[in-house]
Amino acid sequence: MKKRTVAIMLLATMLLGMLAACGGKKNPENQAGNFTVPEGGYDGSAVEITFYNTMGSNLSTVLDAYIVEFNKLYPNIKVNYTSVGSYDDCRDQIATEITVGNQPNVAYCYPDHVALYNMAHVVATLDDLISSKETVTRADGTTETLGLTDEQIADFIEGYYNEGKQFGDGLMYSMPFSKSTEVLYYNKTFFDANNISVPTTWDELEAVCAQIKAIDPNSIPLGYDSEANWFITMTEQYGSPYTSATGDHYLFDNDQNKEFVKKFNEWYNKGYLTTQTLYGAYTSGLFTSLTGVRSYMSIGSSAGATHQRPAANADGTYPFEVGIATIPQVDPSKPKVISQGPSVCIFQKSNPQEVIASWLFVKFLTTNVDFQAEFGMASGYVPVLKSVAENEAYANFINSADGGNFVAALSAKVCLEQEEAYYTSPAFNGSSEARSQVGSLLTKCLVLTSDVDAQIDAAFADAIAECEYAS
Repeated sequence: MKKRTVAIMLLATMLLGMLAACGGKKNPENQAGNFTVPEGGYDGSAVEITFYNTMGSNLSTVLDAYIVEFNKLYPNIKVNYTSVGSYDDCRDQIATEITVGNQPNVAYCYPDHVALYNMAHVVATLDDLISSKETVTRADGTTETLGLTDEQIADFIEGYYNEGKQFGDGLMYSMPFSKSTEVLYYNKTFFDANNISVPTTWDELEAVCAQIKAIDPNSIPLGYDSEANWFITMTEQYGSPYTSATGDHYLFDNDQNKEFVKKFNEWYNKGYLTTQTLYGAYTSGLFTSLTGVRSYMSIGSSAGATHQRPAANADGTYPFEVGIATIPQVDPSKPKVISQGPSVCIFQKSNPQEVIASWLFVKFLTTNVDFQAEFGMASGYVPVLKSVAENEAYANFINSADGGNFVAALSAKVCLEQEEAYYTSPAFNGSSEARSQVGSLLTKCLVLTSDVDAQIDAAFADAIAECEYAS
């Protein structure tokens, strides 16, 4: 049995016990995640908070430096942090700890993680903290407002900020920490030499694939890493139903979605594309290959730009220059690209000062331009604040962008230029299963060669059934 399934069962059992103890009320006041700032706000008492993340040593070094700065302002808040493997490892450990009331104070999260934790009502809502006008006095005598100012809220990239309130009730459950998206990597040297234009729509992409195939018949022109992202992005670009956080959750079995799946099946059978599952590895391996079967375009994470760059020659130059662009669109005037990368959530605790201390720490990191700049440069992820562009070090980083040594900066530059395009999907207990099922559905349908329409219909019906069974 999958770890996630075990965690859900444990949480569900605990939640049923809570409801029974409270006379069957669905949202007992003493168990709800809604957090209210107590009168007086932060009282300065000594507390310890724990932060679960997935940072490696290079990012922990950045975090350490800013914890020192935070403690100059709040010496009574001791921050402990633990790197807990992958994002899924972090989710599974917390889900287990929730069952015994031992969850951390702050954690990296994705929306489906929060939906899982919310089965036990243990994620603190942030609305009252964000709107609080309580004054906080720091150790150096300066003051700040406990909540966020209008200017601070406006400084967040809107799509990143809104991810925290996509759970169907309009409440805020997380803050954006560092983000990535998908971008189109292309072999600029090859494109320039063959007078190929970078595609901005899927129809243009199809035409470019045909051009590339004519020049290099052994190639697979496009590699797309995430089948799930591709399916979900297409529903967003077309405006066709995918899922809903309320009511009927699973809405993706519709004619519009079947139409684009059938189109991609045709492309696959023409030899135009492969995906991570079908290739058996990240498709950057095809993109950076210089011999045998290779690709000339790759759609993958913006945070993985250095993996999309070929190995350097002996003289330090690169075999080809990497170009980076926004992924193709259904309508370029209304672009949609997926928001990825970790947010952070805060967990309820019996001592409200722990929640407030956790908020002060989260606020410090997510609104601190210098931290966001330094962490972004070290991680390859994109800062969540617009004003980071005005940070001198980060501005120099972006200005260095090229398709060779500074390909990570080029990727970040593209991400910042498309800040109006980011979307997130509804989050609920089962949204992770929906994502898994549509990814598997697309993979299954790409390779069909006969009776395609009937098999696509069956694949959609099966995916819906699997989602509903898992719920």
